Amino acid sequence: MAFGLGCLRLSPDAFWRMTPRELSAAMRPRRQGVSQSFDAGALARLMRDFPDEETSYG
Repeated sequence: MAFGLGCLRLSPDAFWRMTPRELSAAMRPRRQGVSQSFDAGALARLMRDFPDEETSYG
């Protein structure tokens, strides 16, 4: 709410009518420089912690 009302200067009505996707898009320019990706080490840890399991259907 603080971002929508304070930074974006939306009216309360406009803020509450926004979808989460619209709010995320409005925040995107302010998040530049913040990486949401991960490196190879993070991928390796995820693969180790959550391995694919062989399943058989049939």
